[in-house]
Amino acid sequence: MTTTTSEGDRSGVRFTLHDVRSETYKARDAWWTVFLVDPLAGRLVVFLANRTSVTPNQITWGAFVLGLGSAACFLAADWRWLVAGALLYHLSFVLDCIDGKIARLKGTGTVLGGWLDYVFDRIRVLTCTVALMWGQYQKSGQELYLLLGIAVVFLDMLRYVDALQVAKVRRQMRRKLKRALGAPATGDVNDEDAAAEDGGLDGALDGGEAEEAPVRTAAGVDLQQEFRSKFVSYIRVRDWLRDHRVRTHLVSGIEFQMAVFIVGPLLGQIVPVTIGAAVLLLVFEGAIMYKLWLSSRDFSRALAEIQEEAPTSPEEAQWAGHPMNGDAGQGMRQMS
Repeated sequence: MTTTTSEGDRSGVRFTLHDVRSETYKARDAWWTVFLVDPLAGRLVVFLANRTSVTPNQITWGAFVLGLGSAACFLAADWRWLVAGALLYHLSFVLDCIDGKIARLKGTGTVLGGWLDYVFDRIRVLTCTVALMWGQYQKSGQELYLLLGIAVVFLDMLRYVDALQVAKVRRQMRRKLKRALGAPATGDVNDEDAAAEDGGLDGALDGGEAEEAPVRTAAGVDLQQEFRSKFVSYIRVRDWLRDHRVRTHLVSGIEFQMAVFIVGPLLGQIVPVTIGAAVLLLVFEGAIMYKLWLSSRDFSRALAEIQEEAPTSPEEAQWAGHPMNGDAGQGMRQMS
C-alpha cells in the first residue's frame, strides 16, 4: 500500500490488490464468490478505490439497477434474453460484492448501507423470480413455473431466516456457558467467538461461517465435539476447503440464486436446475440443523458438568474464590 497522506488518513491512499485481498476478502466464503466473483471484483475494487470517488451506496444502487435489468430480460423469455439476463445477474452480484469490499477497504461502511444492501438483495431475488417464472409460464403455458416461482421465494426466505436464527441460538449457548463459568455474558467475545459469529448480521446472511467454525466458549468448551467424532473424514474435507477459502456449506443462498438465475437460463434448463438446486439447498440446511442439534447435546453436557463442579453453598463459593484455596494456600497450610 502506498500513501502520501498522514497516518490514519485513507483519503489519499493508493490501494493494491494485496490490500484488497488482505483487508476485504472473507476468511471463508461461498465457492461461487471465491472462484467466479472475487478474481474480477478484487481488481475492480482496486480501480474504483484508486481512481474514482464512487461510494459503496452508489455501487449498491448500481447493482440493484442491473438486477432489475436482469429481471426485464428474463421476462422476455426468449433464449437470447435469458442469456443476457443471466449475465446481467452475475454482474449485479459482482457489484453487490464490490460495495462491501470498498466499504471495508476505505472504512466508509454505514448501518444504512448494510440495510440497503440487504433489502435490495431481497427485492432483486423477488423481481427476478417473478420475471423468470412468469415469462416461462407465458411462453409455455406450464403451471409448473408458477409453482417453482413460489418455491424459489420461499426457499430464499427460509435460508436467510434460518441463518439468523442459527447464529442467534449459538450466541445464546455461548453466553449461557460463560455465565455458568462466571465470565461476563456480553462484551467478552474472544477471537474464536468472533470467528464463529462471522461478522454478525452480514456473516449470518452470507451463509454463516458459524456452521463450520469451531464453536467454543471463552473456557474452551467445544460445542462440535460430537459432530466431529461421528464424521472424522469431514475434518479432512473441511480443512481442504478452508485452505482454499471455501466454506463447507457448499449450497447456500448464494449458490441457490446462481443456479436459478444464471446456470438454468444459460443452459436452457430452468426446471431441472431449479429443482436440483432446491433439493441440494434443503440437504445442506438439514445438515446445519443436524449439526446444531448435536451442538445442543454438547452444550447440555458441558453445562451439566459445570453445574456439578460449581460450589453448592455460599460458604463453599466464598472459599472457592479465597486466595488460600490454591496451590500456594495448600503449601502454607502444610507449613503451619
